[in-house]
Amino acid sequence: MSETQMERGATAAAYKFEDQIKKGYNFDNNQTFAEYAQYVLELKERTGVKTSTMDRYLDMLPRINEAIGHLKICNIRPQHLNDFYKYMTENAVRSDSARAIAKRTLTTRFKREKISKAELGRRAGVAASTITAAMRGDPLRIATAEAIAAALNSSAKDLFTFQDNTTPLATKTIIEHHRLISSILAQAEKELLIPYNPAEKATPPKAKRSSPDYYQPEEMDEILNALEEAPIKWKAISYLLIDTGCRRGEIMGLKWSRVNFDTSVITIDSNLLYSANCGIYEDTTKTNEVRAIKIAPQTLAVLRQWKEAYDQLKEDNGDRWADSPYVFVRDDGSAMHPDSITDWLRNFSRKHDLPHIHPHAFRHTAASTMIANGVDLVTTAAEMGHANANTTALIYAHQIAVARATASEVRAGVFANRK
Repeated sequence: MSETQMERGATAAAYKFEDQIKKGYNFDNNQTFAEYAQYVLELKERTGVKTSTMDRYLDMLPRINEAIGHLKICNIRPQHLNDFYKYMTENAVRSDSARAIAKRTLTTRFKREKISKAELGRRAGVAASTITAAMRGDPLRIATAEAIAAALNSSAKDLFTFQDNTTPLATKTIIEHHRLISSILAQAEKELLIPYNPAEKATPPKAKRSSPDYYQPEEMDEILNALEEAPIKWKAISYLLIDTGCRRGEIMGLKWSRVNFDTSVITIDSNLLYSANCGIYEDTTKTNEVRAIKIAPQTLAVLRQWKEAYDQLKEDNGDRWADSPYVFVRDDGSAMHPDSITDWLRNFSRKHDLPHIHPHAFRHTAASTMIANGVDLVTTAAEMGHANANTTALIYAHQIAVARATASEVRAGVFANRK
């Protein structure tokens, strides 16, 4: 650059800086990203962010702070974030990288305690099926292993061995980190601490949308046939999952006061969740919406059978009964751990040599069935508890395309008798 060009450039930069100062930007702010992130998360918590969302933020923040926490928020550039996303793609270690495998001493310690698996599960805050899985040698989360060990007054290292999980981070996980960073820096931009949000100019990896996992009619027949042998509580839970497409937490949060046996309608207005920080707790539904769902006669009949068994269980327990409002409870009446559904269905599918069964697949099956049978997107979205029909359209794009192809074939029927 010539001397004249440099002078003009310096003058332009000075005018720009002066203008930004007049607008209130605080370029002398010495807050690091880690310091400011703590403030923003406290702000989010005060303004009512869901517990599950806050837990996820707290899980992600240590990895983010390790990469950019030392940088001043006014010095963060898109390149810093792009380097971080690249590192996570190639080198990052999962925060839940370790898994716990039970030693034989777990079974020995359990037998010495002379309690049932249900009682040990209650003490540890996990499902009885999780205790069974642990003793079978299935890998557990570290927090779960520690809870079981504490319930047995033992050290986790005495009862479990630990293994690293070297599976690469999913693209979805990296995008979640990007969204949290962007949310924090957006607050800084809003408070005029930075002139722009660098996360908006960064380039995170693009998520590859996978097709939802759902069961074919013949698979559903196999599952329903196998459920005839299931304990009535688990049969009722499974029927509701299949019939309504509800999330597992919504089924666990269903209350007897929200079941109308006369109209066959259940009201979904709560969500039972688990957090390592506060245990089992009740929250609103994912979208904060309340929805009424009419259930099939077969589901209603099974639910009636469970109500009879529930009443008998309550009578048998007497004073030991924990009088919770939920439809599905442990043997002592206390709230069930939401993970117990996933654990039970996994063991159920193994026992009956069925394809891997998980609750969300029932949800996808319900939505896909409605779409395939011509139910409009707005109604499907309302039944599934989606925020709006656009969410439904994105998730079930393939099923919608198939349904439209069928519609095209029906329209083409007008030409059937023409050469």
